[in-house]
Formats: sequence, C-alpha cells, structure tokens
Amino acid sequence: MAKNKPAAAKPAGTPAVHPEIRPGQSVELLKELHILTRDGQLNQDSRRKLKQVYHLYQFIEPLLAEVLAETGDLSLADHGAGKSYLGFILYDLFLKDKPAGTIHGIETRAELVQRSRELAERLGFPRMHFLDVSVEESTHSGQLPERIDVVTALHACNTATDDAIQFAFAKNARFVVLVPCCQAEVASVLRQNKNASFGKTPLSEIWRHPLHTREFGSQLTNALRCLQLEAHGYQVTVTELVGWEHSMKNELIIARHTGAPRKNARERIEAILGELNLTELRSRFAC
Repeated sequence: MAKNKPAAAKPAGTPAVHPEIRPGQSVELLKELHILTRDGQLNQDSRRKLKQVYHLYQFIEPLLAEVLAETGDLSLADHGAGKSYLGFILYDLFLKDKPAGTIHGIETRAELVQRSRELAERLGFPRMHFLDVSVEESTHSGQLPERIDVVTALHACNTATDDAIQFAFAKNARFVVLVPCCQAEVASVLRQNKNASFGKTPLSEIWRHPLHTREFGSQLTNALRCLQLEAHGYQVTVTELVGWEHSMKNELIIARHTGAPRKNARERIEAILGELNLTELRSRFAC
C-alpha cells in the first residue's frame, strides 16, 4: 500500500490562510490596515478589528447591492475617513470585481489623504478618490458628483456627524450610515444652562451629575439626529455595531430615504429643545 506523501511545506513568508478572512480579500490591504501583522498573522487585537470591520460590512453590503442593482452605478462618500479602513474594505470586498461604483474618502488631514491615494494606486483600486477637505466644505466641492447614493460617517467627532447628515440631505443620499462619536456639543450646552434648567424642569435631574451630563448629552444628540433624519423622509434603524466588550462607541444609525417624512418629527425636535432648555441649538438640528 502506498504511503501518503507529507504535505509540501509553505514557502517562507507565505501568509497563513485564516478561516476568519473572507475569500478574495487582499492580504496586502489587510497588512496596510494593520489587521494582519507584517508576516500575515492575526493576533488578538487584529482579530478584534477584523470582527468589527466584517460586522459593519454585513450592514452596508446589502445597501450597496440594492443601489447597484437598481441604477447600474454607485457612489459612496465616507466622511472623516481617516486611513479609509471602511472605504478600502468596501472596495476590496464589493466593488473591485464590478464594472461600476466609486468611493470618495473625505478627510481633513492631508497626509492621510495622500497615503490613501498611494495605497489605492498600489492596490489597483482606480475608482477610489480622496479629498482633503472638511465634511462641511465637501458639500460644495466640485470634485464630488451632485448626487451621492450612500453617505457614511464612522466616528466622525462631535458636530462632523451633523455635517455629514447635512451633506446627505444636500446630495439626496439614498442611505446614511453613522457611528457617532464624541457628542460634546449638546452636553456642553446642558452643562452651561444647568442652573437655569433646575428652575425650569425636574427633568434636569437627569443630567445634574457631570457623568450623567456627558452620557445623557450623547444619547440626546443621537435621538435628535434620528428625528432630523425622519423629518427629511428617512426611515431610521438604530442598532449595536459590535458587542460592548469591543467599544463604547458602537451605536449604529442606518437611514433609508423613503420620501415620506415623519409627520411630527419637527415638532418633537422643537419640544425637546424647549423642554430641556436647549433652544440655542435649533440651527444645529434644523429641518
């Protein structure tokens, strides 16, 4: 009986095949994003990053597929892109084998924009473009198309998320995907008006303590954003991005434009701002 031949050894430097990595995923990209180590391995930290990225992809991929199937094309703007983790993963897993679709990464730090441009060229991702402008400035930039199908903003700090929402309104975006971060503005106004609020409403007890001010301000900010989206004809879903053990900034807001505004959304915004002594923020959450 013939004996089984021993398996051939892998050439030196060949990265291991990990069951966690999706088929067709660029190993070079995962290394550049520090999801894989330089020798192609996964450690505990990189496994956590990979889990987060793939979990988010599960939410966004159906939205991209829907737009592409209906229109034959797709445009996505990623605000506060940073190193463009999201944009590169979406392009690599979804767009690179398709004939159409463009991703625009928007980031204020010019060195990160240049780095992303170089990486896209090296990987052969020609339909990725990067702009070194603020979210607010991008709304009027001639480097972007008049319409953007999908707008994303992951951990765009403080009011940059609100600017991304305004961008989506201006660009008639079909989908908006947000993971808000560092919602400091509302908490700051709550803190500033705290003494006056004590005499105005017993609800001020909710944010009387500094820790509660921060937490309540964060939750209130996102509630107002959801109402603002609904007032503009979006159907909103709020869910958890990853388990609490990974990140405290894991609230995922997904908005689909239906063209049917929630009838009382504007009134609810006004009532909340009035009740909580936040009327000076009317312009921020204007509809």
